[in-house]
Amino acid sequence: MSHSLTPRDTGNLPALAARPLIRLDAYVAEDGSTVVNGHLLEMGGTRKPNEAILDAIAMFARTLGAPVAATVIDRSVMQVARLRVHPDGSSRTIADEDDLPPGLERTAAEEEAFPPLARVERIIQHAQREELHAAFVLASALREHLTLRRGPEDDLSLEARAIEAYLAYLRADYTLSITLALTVARIRCRTDLHRAAPDVARATAAWQRLMDEGQVVTRGQELLHMWGRLSAEGVLLEPAHQAMAHTVRTRLEHGARAVPAPPSSAPALPPAQEPVAPEDKPLKPTRRGLRRFTRKASRTPAP
Repeated sequence: MSHSLTPRDTGNLPALAARPLIRLDAYVAEDGSTVVNGHLLEMGGTRKPNEAILDAIAMFARTLGAPVAATVIDRSVMQVARLRVHPDGSSRTIADEDDLPPGLERTAAEEEAFPPLARVERIIQHAQREELHAAFVLASALREHLTLRRGPEDDLSLEARAIEAYLAYLRADYTLSITLALTVARIRCRTDLHRAAPDVARATAAWQRLMDEGQVVTRGQELLHMWGRLSAEGVLLEPAHQAMAHTVRTRLEHGARAVPAPPSSAPALPPAQEPVAPEDKPLKPTRRGLRRFTRKASRTPAP
């Protein structure tokens, strides 16, 4: 499963300061691993993710001398929270309607302050040091926030998901890898068929490592359908991709259950029928005043 892990520019680091109206971001993985602005926090001891996040964001507020906004995606409780954090360390949660107005201009400003490519460089560096857990958590955080800001079909969101899929593959989590990779391939097949073959190939590479018969058949059927459609549209040109398509067909035909090939002209699943990837389960907005992200000024933030 090929996906380059070579840094392009080791000096490409995120800006350390952001304008007060730029919203920072944080992410809590299901296992409690915590990321703020593309940096994995050292949690040590029994420090809670919400306290670590508030301390890190308060540091930005003190540097700027002004309140800052933050969006926290917390997969451990399946929630997204929007915060205001002040230089004195106090914080409160706010409702969606009180948040900064959305828009491409602000999204561009946020990403200029904390460039996605700089975050990719950091992910690559962790992966090259074989720190695969750290690399995977950072990739998940990047994909989650890009998807929230830009939508799942945006090129940057798709690239982050493809990187996440590759890291899951390196960690031998082939079930998650193919789930992520198939989501990318599915979107490509719907929005840009001419760029879909490499993504279908990545999904196929993960599928080849699956051992569960049910997964092999279900995922294999979808892959076979994708390869068939690419062939019918005349965009399956590389011999390596043709060989992968043949591999899928052969494995299904020689498995415990023979699976007939779908018609090559069959249309892709419409969006309403496409399965939702587990990592895209909707997050519930937190209510205003949520205690774990509310802190009084008297509470001294950690340095």
